[in-house]
Amino acid sequence: MTSFENTENAFAYKSDAELKKAQMLFRLMGSQFIVKTGARLLPGMMKLRIPGTEWLVKKTIFSQFVGGETLEATKPVAALLARYDVQVILDYGVEGGHNGEAGFDASTQEFIRVIEYAAQQPSVPFMSIKLTGIVRFGLLEKMDEAMKNSSETTLMKKYLSVIENLEPSEKEEWKRVVERLRKICDKANEMHVGVLVDAEETWIQDPVDALTMMMMDVYNRHKAVVYNTIQLYRHDRLEFLKLSFQAAQERNFILGVKLVRGAYMEKERLRAADMGYPSPIQKDKPSCDADYDAGVAFCLERLKHISVMVASHNEQSNLLATQIMDSLNIPHQHPHVHFSQLFGMSDHITFNLAKKGFNVSKYLPFGPTREVIPYLMRRAEENSSVSGQTGRELLLIKKELKRRGI
Repeated sequence: MTSFENTENAFAYKSDAELKKAQMLFRLMGSQFIVKTGARLLPGMMKLRIPGTEWLVKKTIFSQFVGGETLEATKPVAALLARYDVQVILDYGVEGGHNGEAGFDASTQEFIRVIEYAAQQPSVPFMSIKLTGIVRFGLLEKMDEAMKNSSETTLMKKYLSVIENLEPSEKEEWKRVVERLRKICDKANEMHVGVLVDAEETWIQDPVDALTMMMMDVYNRHKAVVYNTIQLYRHDRLEFLKLSFQAAQERNFILGVKLVRGAYMEKERLRAADMGYPSPIQKDKPSCDADYDAGVAFCLERLKHISVMVASHNEQSNLLATQIMDSLNIPHQHPHVHFSQLFGMSDHITFNLAKKGFNVSKYLPFGPTREVIPYLMRRAEENSSVSGQTGRELLLIKKELKRRGI
């Protein structure tokens, strides 16, 4: 039976000094005042290059949640995790760093470079991309609004109708977007690296879903190469998962899905309230948990046609997945089941899953310190706001320090 209580397994890869540093950091993140103040001041301090700021970030929150400033810097981190049978998902953590077509082309080349690097590493089966790195936000926004207003009945019919009605210049722009993603997926398919397409805000998500499904239709015929991310804190996503499966069945491809709860909850609620439309977010946490767990069960019961990544920091959801697998006699290393948590968080889940022989990875971002600040601020705010997250991390660290006699 799988358990997440063994802190010796959870923190075996950390030295005493590293564990003490993590304890200090999570204590700081337990204060919403400190986190909110930091989130407000830190980007400006970095931009103004105030002496000592970058050094402080590197020594604290950066080292906890980021694999390094360059691809090459992630290698020793990946090697260390591999010693404990934990794999890595590489993510170029720079957000909104490029503008214009040349910038989007540069991002495409960077994603391809990540794939080529991942293919050379024994424990890096996946990489992650954000489509907003290769396409103009405003174009996605226009297409999403048109898709939501379309009278067509399916996602792909809505998408095709909207493409047909774009302005000529926008059609050409979108063709370049599709070609960029094709180049990325071509390389991933060639080098046997999975591509996880990140979820975005609800007001640009529909064209992202449609384009990702198009790529699955091409590349997921015999194996899962492309994965869509489904945020189940949205009340419509369990149904979307089922419709996606139906589409995959009709087109005869393997549905690749990464199941998450979500990353934009406060932003989504505020926008819905400001603009006067119903919130896309679940009414409460139990509803979100119920849909997430139902999504996990739905996928695990259809592994012949679905490849699923259970990407969660929720202990109960991870336990449920292991219990379903055991009850259905699904091998722990089934190629269509993978677990994942963010680097620097929930080690008790990751390393205890690995100890039981499950496919599990850490989501490992990399990038220049000043450019991954948005990612770092989200991690700090997440640990500050998610009920019990920081307290749980601290409790486990304290337990392990006591076990070590420190």
